[in-house]
Amino acid sequence: MGTLSVNQNKLQKRLRRLAGEAVTDFNMIEEGDKVMVCLSGGKDSYTMLDVLLYLQKVAPIGFEIVAVNMDQKQPGFPEEVLPTYLKSIGVEYHIIEKDTYSVVKEKIPEGKTTCSLCSRLRRGTLYTFADRIGATKMALGHHRDDILETFFLNLFYGGTLKAMPPKLLSDDGRNVVIRPLAYCGETDIEAYAKLKEFPIIPCNLCGSQENLQRQVVKEMLREWERQSPGRTEIMFRALQNVHPSQLADRKLFDFAGLRIDDSAAPRFVDAVNL
Repeated sequence: MGTLSVNQNKLQKRLRRLAGEAVTDFNMIEEGDKVMVCLSGGKDSYTMLDVLLYLQKVAPIGFEIVAVNMDQKQPGFPEEVLPTYLKSIGVEYHIIEKDTYSVVKEKIPEGKTTCSLCSRLRRGTLYTFADRIGATKMALGHHRDDILETFFLNLFYGGTLKAMPPKLLSDDGRNVVIRPLAYCGETDIEAYAKLKEFPIIPCNLCGSQENLQRQVVKEMLREWERQSPGRTEIMFRALQNVHPSQLADRKLFDFAGLRIDDSAAPRFVDAVNL
């Protein structure tokens, strides 16, 4: 890649700035951390690794980066692509070989979506490996659009108001998951991946499934963004501006205990005395 154009330079600076803001806002990385960067071979994880390597150079703290890929034994998976790339940029890496592909194909009927089981198997393996190598943080490549899509999936199909937090403690308390691209938009990441010419590896298991509910939600959000540019950013800001008293979750707000405050100042002026 040669000299960047003005727009390309702005794109790179924007992604680095937004990732840096997310890391700072949520205290994702601290002095001495060993960050395990989960690399799938897709545009998001490549961009995340690229940005974290930059932040490692300029951050006022010292932290370690190790890339980890999980080879799930999908037919035709090009095993040499990631090791070749990681060696070329001088990044320490590990390849975990585990045949979750066969498990998913055996358990999930033909025509049904495979993402849920696949992600659970992958997540459990990565959690265990992070613990084994002493990683203090586990970085995933989810971006702002992923977080919003998850919010609407839970809203429409799960009946819950939740998304994917930028920083998460695992249920057993042994892993801290971070999402450095939480403030970054997918269109920027797509453009950056093309600019950097990352060796993208397509997902043959779930990436091509057209009946995914997530794909439906993704297209809905993209259409909203086309109709009203900036709407995605506004919706994401809403996830950071929650008012429990204006919702209906009795566990988050004591609605039952609401009473008139007799000590409160009167709202209206006594017109007779005036």
